[in-house]
Amino acid sequence: MPISPIRHLSIATLGSLLWIGGVSAPAVQAQRSGGLPNLEQQTPTETVPTPTAPQQTFPQQTFPQSAPIRTTPTPPPPESAYTLGSGDVVNVTIFRVPQYSGESQVSIDGALTLPLVGKVNVDGLSLEAATNLLSSQYGRYLRRPIITLSLSSRRPLQVGIAGEVNRPGSYNIEQTSTQSARLSQLIETAGGITQTANLSQVQVRRPQPGGSLKTITVDLVALLQNGDLRQDLVLRDGDEIFLPTSQVPLENAALIADASFASDASQPINIAIIGEVYRPGPYTIEGSSGSDANNPKTITNAIQVAGGIKPQADIRKVQVVRPTRAGTPQVFEADLWQLISAGNLQQDAILQAGDTVFVPKATELPPAEVSQIASASFSPATISVNVVGEVQRAGTINLPPNTPLSQAILAAGGFNKSRARQGSAELVRIQDDGTVVKETIAVNFAEGIDEENNPLLRNNDVVIVNRSALATLTDTLGTVAAPLGGFFSIFRFFDIFN
Repeated sequence: MPISPIRHLSIATLGSLLWIGGVSAPAVQAQRSGGLPNLEQQTPTETVPTPTAPQQTFPQQTFPQSAPIRTTPTPPPPESAYTLGSGDVVNVTIFRVPQYSGESQVSIDGALTLPLVGKVNVDGLSLEAATNLLSSQYGRYLRRPIITLSLSSRRPLQVGIAGEVNRPGSYNIEQTSTQSARLSQLIETAGGITQTANLSQVQVRRPQPGGSLKTITVDLVALLQNGDLRQDLVLRDGDEIFLPTSQVPLENAALIADASFASDASQPINIAIIGEVYRPGPYTIEGSSGSDANNPKTITNAIQVAGGIKPQADIRKVQVVRPTRAGTPQVFEADLWQLISAGNLQQDAILQAGDTVFVPKATELPPAEVSQIASASFSPATISVNVVGEVQRAGTINLPPNTPLSQAILAAGGFNKSRARQGSAELVRIQDDGTVVKETIAVNFAEGIDEENNPLLRNNDVVIVNRSALATLTDTLGTVAAPLGGFFSIFRFFDIFN
């Protein structure tokens, strides 16, 4: 009897429902490879250049140009799917088969040990690829199993970081089941970036199948300036991060210092300051507290700690020598005249541990700038000068810095007109090498600031106003006649009674 079309369809459908069979090894391999992320979409492997910095002999006046930071970066490749590895905990749910469902941890050899099917290697597979593999494995025993695979707990990532961070090394980064570890989190864990980090050329070297490394270039400046989250790369197990050295322009220093992964500004730093300051040497600049806790330490902070600048300081060419992870120190200049004359805060460079600040001596100081420099916050509040001799109020007086000699005499009440040699004064100064210099200066109160005729005074200078020739002669005669004073007084006594 011939089979009707309807009865034939029913038999075919029943046959499909009763299908039981295994999946061949090539099919499993195809499923595993089909679930892997397409790594060929990433940037090609390239060799990360070893950062170099120009050689400097401190304190030379020629400095390397700052490398510009790109502001229009190429976005990194799209993020690949999370891949399973040793330490991950997954939840396997088989629809209507609760006895085979539950959590399982990926073992050290990258396998899941599951009921019924035993060990299944899922190392390096995405969740989708692992789900397909488990479906094929359970399909040998169950009819059309519906499997859901979810991530309960992510394994800690083991990553390395080197270059311009405060604590380079190897780190284990904890992750949550819903949030991956990112590059900025690792940098923050490593103590933050240094001021010489080239944030536009951060290199992420990522392991690939076969043992090769693929390098991805990340521009964190775009993250800080534009909020480009694509640059805050999701980390993968085994990533190697390198922050190269760059000559940091002053205009980017504040951007780097304000980053969430910057160094902790509340921590003290050790620096050195030399040159035209009153107390040169090494210093520890303590961290601030309260509302100022996040304020970074700057050149002017260091100068203030060192007692302020001397009168002959060249504030236009203050130099900072900075150590780098590359081994060769960098040298850059800051123009503090732009800071006090135009309010250019970028010139007040942010310091980091190990910096050396050098304040050179000026060959020429424009008189018009003297008073403005003297009133700057990094100048000493006063200098102590001793004015002695024939002035109205001899003694030690406190004067503003960069006070000329003529003003010091006026501050002491001016010349004693009946006794002083009013045309000149003597300046006694202790030099930096410990020697004492004494010179005679012509005094003219109408004279402007002049290094020869009206020099700027320094702390602990001594100004001597000598006696005039007439005062010297009078004092000499008085000294000679002093022993005769008693003899002549006897005659005056007898004259009274005669």
